[in-house]
Amino acid sequence: MSIYSITAKTIDGDDQSLKDYEGKVLLIVNTASKCGFTPQYKELQALYEKLGNQKFEILGFPSNQFANQEPGKSEDIKSFCEINYGVTFPLFEKIEVNGTNAHPLFKHLVAQKKGIMGDAIKWNFTKFLVDSKGNVVDRFAPTTNPSKLEERIVELIGKQ
Repeated sequence: MSIYSITAKTIDGDDQSLKDYEGKVLLIVNTASKCGFTPQYKELQALYEKLGNQKFEILGFPSNQFANQEPGKSEDIKSFCEINYGVTFPLFEKIEVNGTNAHPLFKHLVAQKKGIMGDAIKWNFTKFLVDSKGNVVDRFAPTTNPSKLEERIVELIGKQ
């Protein structure tokens, strides 16, 4: 299975093939609006403005699996992110990231890069770095600030 064979619904409800991101470095993040890590949206957006979108994309996947920290509907999530953090990077519909109903993308990501809890996502704002060929090259804990990833992202962009 390739990351590029996966499709996800955008926050607006449209089908989006990840094949459309082929050739770009991706930072894929499970997000939430009512989490202690929610301010990371600001750093994610700053990273996106600095490095995106010709050779780099951030893909945000809201999830309500951790302490109900993403209870809203898609339009609420989108509005919250735009108003509070000026988010312009692609957001997707709320998904599950763990368990039998986990989205195929997150099943693929955790199969490629296990974390401290093995296949499971520990919490909101777990980050996966994917190179321009679709390989999952790194996984970062929720506590890792997005700004700390800039050097690694620039390195991967340079290898394209």
